[in-house]
Amino acid sequence: MQSLPDGWKLASLIDIADYLNGLAMQKYRPSTDEIGIPVLKIKELRQGCCDDNSEFCSPSIKSDYIIHDGDVIFSWSGSLLVDFWCGGICGLNQHLFKVSSSKYDKWFYYAWTKHHLDRFIAVAADKTTTMGHIKRDELAKAEVLIPNEADYNRIGALLQPIYDLIISNRIENKKLAETRDSLLPKLMSGEIDMSEVDYE
Repeated sequence: MQSLPDGWKLASLIDIADYLNGLAMQKYRPSTDEIGIPVLKIKELRQGCCDDNSEFCSPSIKSDYIIHDGDVIFSWSGSLLVDFWCGGICGLNQHLFKVSSSKYDKWFYYAWTKHHLDRFIAVAADKTTTMGHIKRDELAKAEVLIPNEADYNRIGALLQPIYDLIISNRIENKKLAETRDSLLPKLMSGEIDMSEVDYE
């Protein structure tokens, strides 16, 4: 842009959000008296859920590294992607950023991180290492426009409900899938008898 609208500012991704790198979770296995929580790795982020093959970590890790539904997660190594996590409570593994902010709303830092994703993918593809990745200084070079308060609120009024709906629909879909997986074996085995159900 040749010039910014009145009250708008030029900044970078690290100016608007915190990018917390995960832990090497193999060092934080559950103790014998703990019930572990799943580890969120790139595979889980791609498929949107943890599964029977997911590893487990201790639930007593620092709370900053415990992920909840609706958190923004950015995979910065290997398969680069940014998404809302809606797969339940888990522990954040290395090679993933938890993106959050004390200054700006989720819609804002999610949209700007997503905006730069194609460039990050191109940067990672140019790496000579076997697994492409981006470094934190790429976040500092990723430019962001911060609107004035009126424009920020106007844009947020459009985007925030959309993102909230995406998150709530994904959480609901997960609950429905869990209910299906619980009921289907009982229906197939005859443990639940549907013969008397009135479908009218």
